Amino acid sequence: MTPEAAIAALEAQENPQKAAEMAAYHKIPRRYLGLSTPQIDALTKEWRAAVDLPTRLALADGLWQSDIYEARVAAAKLLIQARIRPEDTAAWELICSWVPDFDSWAIADHASMAGQRRLLADPTRIATLRDWTTSDHLWTRRAVLVMTLPWTKMPHPKPADLAIREVVLSWAASYVPDRRWFIQKAIGWWLRDLSPRDPDRVRAFLTEHGDAMKPFARKEAARLLPA
Repeated sequence: MTPEAAIAALEAQENPQKAAEMAAYHKIPRRYLGLSTPQIDALTKEWRAAVDLPTRLALADGLWQSDIYEARVAAAKLLIQARIRPEDTAAWELICSWVPDFDSWAIADHASMAGQRRLLADPTRIATLRDWTTSDHLWTRRAVLVMTLPWTKMPHPKPADLAIREVVLSWAASYVPDRRWFIQKAIGWWLRDLSPRDPDRVRAFLTEHGDAMKPFARKEAARLLPA
């Protein structure tokens, strides 16, 4: 399976009407084919089963470099498994190489979900994200919070996981002065997902930083807090 063959398989299911709707919705100038998520899922499942890991990595990067919307989504989905054997360092490095290309929430979120799996596989990689927190690139900064979302949802976190939570919360606090909508939304999202499992910590964050957050982000952060 080559990137060219994979793109041809995506193109074979092109829906011009849906593609036009997607282009209007996402507002980012690139090619859209109009495929649904289940269609992309079916293809990537087939491709993963058919190739070895080096071929899959080359396929993922070739799809990403095409800059076709569905191809970039497919690239991320090729790397979203919880376990990539025999070793996933090259997959993590490939995902990191894509981060400067992020230019929309949808593509960034798909790639960040692949990043989540690689961080869970090796939490020491969290250290890589520290430099991202000071980037001038909106989507790089936002990816820090999206990729670390699994640490908000752990029902029984170990001490090391609690330490990671605190590191990410310190980064979220450093983001509060950034008034850009997607950054504020990501802060609210991280806190909202944490609130059912650690409401006291979310309340403490909001007590310290809530007044400086945009009202919609503060409201989102508190939405699931127990009464």
